Amino acid sequence: MKTRYDCAKCPGYCCSYPNIPLEKEDIKELAKHFGLSKKEARKQFTKKGVAAKKGEKPPRVLRHKKDEYFGTICRFFDEENRNCGVYESRPQICRDFPGRKRCGYYDFLKFERKAQDDPDYIALTSN
Repeated sequence: MKTRYDCAKCPGYCCSYPNIPLEKEDIKELAKHFGLSKKEARKQFTKKGVAAKKGEKPPRVLRHKKDEYFGTICRFFDEENRNCGVYESRPQICRDFPGRKRCGYYDFLKFERKAQDDPDYIALTSN
């Protein structure tokens, strides 16, 4: 499947999603990356998310930090370079995103940059 987007040209929109759920293997990989126990990695890097359906157990989600564009963003996001700071150890959900050939935000971003005649414009959905 050939992709039709370039994450290197995106300011990290998907990294600003409020709930980026993790599996136990993701926490294990982050623990290994940082030389921590799984328990310590879970405590430092995750928090309780929001259950998808009533009665379901809430997932563990990545903690966030402040971000000038999106308000908050994944705690591992490198704000200076606008990319993942733990790319080789990133969670599976991040590896799989967007799960199709196109990324809707990237299409939106390209359209807005052309409309604004500004190749560096960062289109925010909250404008």
